[in-house]
Amino acid sequence: MFFMDRIIEFAKKNIVLLIAIACAIITSFIIPPDKEYLTYFDFKTLTCLFCVLAVVCALKNINFFRILAQKIVQMFKNTRSGILALVYITFIGSMLIANDMALLTFLPLGYFVLSSTNKEKYMAFCFIMQNIAANLGGMLTPFGNPQNLYLYTKYEIDNLEFMGIMVGPFIVSVLLITIICLIAVKPEPFGIEDEPIKLDKGRCAFYLILFALAIAIVFRGIPYPIGFVIPAVLIFVDRKALKMVDYPLLFTFVAFFIFAGNMARIDVVRDLFSMLLEKSTLIFSVLSCQVISNVPTAILLSQFTDNYHELLIGVNIGGVGSIISSLASLITLREFQKHYPKKTGAYLGKFSLLNLGFLVVLVVVCALFF
Repeated sequence: MFFMDRIIEFAKKNIVLLIAIACAIITSFIIPPDKEYLTYFDFKTLTCLFCVLAVVCALKNINFFRILAQKIVQMFKNTRSGILALVYITFIGSMLIANDMALLTFLPLGYFVLSSTNKEKYMAFCFIMQNIAANLGGMLTPFGNPQNLYLYTKYEIDNLEFMGIMVGPFIVSVLLITIICLIAVKPEPFGIEDEPIKLDKGRCAFYLILFALAIAIVFRGIPYPIGFVIPAVLIFVDRKALKMVDYPLLFTFVAFFIFAGNMARIDVVRDLFSMLLEKSTLIFSVLSCQVISNVPTAILLSQFTDNYHELLIGVNIGGVGSIISSLASLITLREFQKHYPKKTGAYLGKFSLLNLGFLVVLVVVCALFF
């Protein structure tokens, strides 16, 4: 019984991984495994993603992000500015440590702040806005969202070009998030106590050096095989960090590489997708995200188009919308349900309203101006 409970719990947490594996297996019957399968995998993307996630886990283990976030939140004296701080922290965090890791780090902080100041009436709103911030904040950097890292590597996009493509949608996202928070949250007074948390400064400095190495690899400043130095070092200094890496996310990439590679070799599928993407890569990629999530959309559609400009924007703004449009949204839902299991329906209603609003505005603005 215990074993079955563990399987069910794993399935609930990793539904996208299971779907990816199923898609890979099904298409493998259509395109039987052969030597070409080896060309499906983007080993640089997998290496970069693993290195960044591993170092972030090490930094999280020494409370680096919790201390940083706590200091920032303490600077604000009312509910409106406090929630804005929490949302901005998540927004900026997703640029540096990826959206799912930013949520795993800062959603518990949001719960702690609002519950300890008796402002739980804003909990659902805060969680949803942190989720939106995590999905949209990561769009500016190649390592901010997993799909960014993949597309950045696959199309060999220049660093300045990448940021030039995403800076417009990024600015619009910041403005929208700020406006909604200012309208929805009243400036009610609140305070948060300074919870003493120790930081190992030596380890912190060392891990930040490893993080800089990981980022240098992402930005092609260092050959990616050198990235294996990071797990080799962590085996000795923080083995727990390696255990904490989001391996289901990595295996999701592997499974979807197989699925996408097989789909690209099916003539009917290739012709259909090429036609749809030729009409509007932006719109089709956004719609695809709502059904199969943004990471698989990026991997799949990149097999059928060279229009990485629209595809990049589409899979980033497409992260808002439905509850399955991004893995990060499922993480947020799971965290909210942990504290308020009986309020899931109300949460999903508010989530859908806010996310749909953001999606419509961003699609219209991006279609017209970017």
